[in-house]
Amino acid sequence: MRLVRRLVVVAGLGLTAISLAGLPALAQKRGGTLVQITQPEPPTLGSYVSTANPVGQVASKIYDGLLEYDFDLKPLPSLAESWTVAEDGKTVTFKLRAGVKFHDGKPFTSADVQYTFMDVLKKVHPRGINTFAEVTAVETPDPQTAIFRLNRPAPYMMAALSGYESPILPKHVFSQGDIRTHQNANSPVGTGPFKFVEWRRGEFVRLDRNADYWKPGLPYLDRIVVRFIGDTGTRAAALEKGEAHIAGFGAVPYNDVKKLEKLPNIQIVTKGYEMLSPVVELMFNTKKAPFDNAKVRQAISYAIDRKFVIDNIWFGFGKPTNGPISSNFAPTGLYSADVTNYNVPDGVERANKLLDEAGFPRKADGIRFEITHDITPYGEEWRRFGEYTQQALAKIGIKANLRYEDVATWLKRIYTDYDYDVSSNHLFNLADPVLGVHRAFHSRFIRPGTVFVNGVRWSTPQTDELMDRATIEPDAKKRAALYAEVQKIVVDQAPLAWTHEISFATVLDKRYRDVIVSPLGLFSSFDRAWRE
Repeated sequence: MRLVRRLVVVAGLGLTAISLAGLPALAQKRGGTLVQITQPEPPTLGSYVSTANPVGQVASKIYDGLLEYDFDLKPLPSLAESWTVAEDGKTVTFKLRAGVKFHDGKPFTSADVQYTFMDVLKKVHPRGINTFAEVTAVETPDPQTAIFRLNRPAPYMMAALSGYESPILPKHVFSQGDIRTHQNANSPVGTGPFKFVEWRRGEFVRLDRNADYWKPGLPYLDRIVVRFIGDTGTRAAALEKGEAHIAGFGAVPYNDVKKLEKLPNIQIVTKGYEMLSPVVELMFNTKKAPFDNAKVRQAISYAIDRKFVIDNIWFGFGKPTNGPISSNFAPTGLYSADVTNYNVPDGVERANKLLDEAGFPRKADGIRFEITHDITPYGEEWRRFGEYTQQALAKIGIKANLRYEDVATWLKRIYTDYDYDVSSNHLFNLADPVLGVHRAFHSRFIRPGTVFVNGVRWSTPQTDELMDRATIEPDAKKRAALYAEVQKIVVDQAPLAWTHEISFATVLDKRYRDVIVSPLGLFSSFDRAWRE
């Protein structure tokens, strides 16, 4: 604890020294408006009740979390100056930053932390219900100390404390009334670098600089305006003309990204998605023949040319993969490459051999069997991926008919009715496998009607047990070993065919600096962003 405190104190002194010694430099950075394109328009700004992508892109500028994270996914101080985890993993003590104020001028204290986690995140946050399930109490011995008591160790919790994932709310504001429908959801009050000013529906949200922000001299920008532009071409044109300055998460189609990249005023940034780590997958209905046969699933895994998919459908923005855990987790030891490699030059030959062995020989017309592939209704890339999959399966004797429906119909078909053969998706790994990976194939997540969970309905007692052990294992090396075993088993059985890790592209005006400075990218606060 002394070491942690010393590091924080030294860091604080360094920041103060820089702020004082570099006043002219800081003055040059101050000012300007950053225009961010977010698409679609968020349904709410209450990031404590909705994890929808557009919500986080806006609310993360308003709210702080207890921690921030570096690109190796290691925690950094934020509203918590320091923290200690007990040897048994069942007590976590946070020392909170003094002198922090909410946007309405009221002080931030441990009471706000207690309220946020016990009364909000544990109860109404879509992921917080699971993330903080082991938290039994948050004790507040003094205004600057919050002690989390856990029923069992939950090491993954430490990866979910950013302002995006776990925004700290002012108790004096949100404890009055129903949190699910609170009047301040869309006029939020936080401790973040920017204050909410206005939301003009269908047009923009305006956020202004918080002059009382707790980080000395920050933020640099005077204002952030988040624009909502429905037309794809208009979005690209706004960035090209300098009327907007940043857009990500596919708001600009990849073919337009490639065109914008050639302009002298634009840069393309692929960093800033490491804590989300989306992995593209083909989903098999493993309770339905022929996909109840592992050899059929393995055959399709071999048939996909991952490099072709990345180069021709995602315009080079991706990386081949064979398994559920993104290589972005390599620094933490949770990613393992020691799995069956389906990305091989003779993949089609291996696929044909497996299908013969599985008892599905080619008929006179060359077709083994016929299926329906439900295309993910997320836009043009996914249509092309569906068409490619149809062609790839034809090479191994599987006739795939394509079906494209609206989002609501597709979600019901896949996750409620299970009325499908093969579909496609991309699943965020999030900050830890417990949060983003278990839901894909743990038996606990076979939940009809719940979207983006185990829609393939595959699980085994062995993999369930390994994941359950990894969930509460405080030793990092032992935890990594458990996940290595999970990955080996799951990839071999192939309940899904993992194809590639998407590298989302952020289109950024070159005049703006230090915008993408964390693994949360557009979900970070932009407190250090400045304009030349």
